[in-house]
Amino acid sequence: TGTTTPKDQQYRIVLLGKTGGGKSSAGNTIFGQDDVFLSDSSSTSSTQKCKAHTKNIKGRNITLIDTPGFFDTDIPEEELKPKIVKCITECAPGPHAFLIVLKVERYTVHENEAIAKIKTYFSPEAFKYATVLFTHGDQLNGLTVEKFVQQNADLNKLVEKCGGRYHVIDNKYWNTNQQGRYSNQYQVAELLNTIEKMVRDNGGGFYTNEMLQEAESLIQAEIEGLRKELKGQMSEEEMRKQAKKRARKKLLIKWSGIATGAVIGALFGVILAIMIPLSFATQPLINLVKSQIAASMTIGPAAAAELAGPVLTLESGVGVGSGIGAGVGIAAGVVVGMAAAAGGVRGGIVGATAAEEAETVQEAAEEAANAVFEDAKGLYHKAENIFTRFSKSK
Repeated sequence: TGTTTPKDQQYRIVLLGKTGGGKSSAGNTIFGQDDVFLSDSSSTSSTQKCKAHTKNIKGRNITLIDTPGFFDTDIPEEELKPKIVKCITECAPGPHAFLIVLKVERYTVHENEAIAKIKTYFSPEAFKYATVLFTHGDQLNGLTVEKFVQQNADLNKLVEKCGGRYHVIDNKYWNTNQQGRYSNQYQVAELLNTIEKMVRDNGGGFYTNEMLQEAESLIQAEIEGLRKELKGQMSEEEMRKQAKKRARKKLLIKWSGIATGAVIGALFGVILAIMIPLSFATQPLINLVKSQIAASMTIGPAAAAELAGPVLTLESGVGVGSGIGAGVGIAAGVVVGMAAAAGGVRGGIVGATAAEEAETVQEAAEEAANAVFEDAKGLYHKAENIFTRFSKSK
């Protein structure tokens, strides 16, 4: 948990939810404006980008970070990575609150899958900083919001995870002139009070993790560089904006090196475990991976499995699938699985180091692939020598 001082009265709030759930409209409603965020219906999620806007509301500096497509279960992981990095740099060093935006409608397994991504991208602790915000409140059709929540066991569990915090707005019919509990004016005021209380209950701090801390360290380093370079010719606000852009690029490059290294490292771990002749197995794999890098910004688990499958099956009869550890699942027993996991960890470290000097994401992936290849060659020859000596001693 990060800390902030009371005098700041600054709140970074991340809007989370599926496309079409009303995140952008909710942001507009909170700010009391119609055009701050582009609504989901105005653009497809694949072309939208994470946006952050700040406004002072009754003495509070509220920064809302919209995350279009972030929770859509049908978007490939490769397309999500730039959005995740943008979100992380925008809310660094960490958000004070997550708003989980859900429509007033039937809560299904698809919503549950989307909520599960909070654990994937952040951690279970994030729910301590979360509030559920229902949109399309007119569809309650006479029900109280409390009754609506209680009707669904999974939805009720989600609200409990969020400390019982939830509010409801309507982006279309509940105008600010309405009176009473079910009006946007009332609900937004109560929502901000809930967030303020939640921050106090969390010790006045914000949610943070290693990724967010790394992003903030990069941003601060870039700000210092700009301060020396420009000598007062740029405002602090503009310097932070520029620093975020530079930090975002560095994070994407590093993540690309880690992802590429982990995937290829896992595959080479299998090669070492079953002692496939390296000259046969690795060069076709490297060539295939390089061709994939040219067509894609990063290598995901499914793509890696697809690339590696023909190579490993051809050489050893081992079938490859996705889903184990951080990248690749190998249906070849515990030993091979452990080798894949160990290779993935080592490959990720080697890949991250190799990517440090890269200027682009593609270059980072190339450098990571080559570095892991060279590392695997050295390990393979060591293993081969040990195996030969052991055979002779028999």
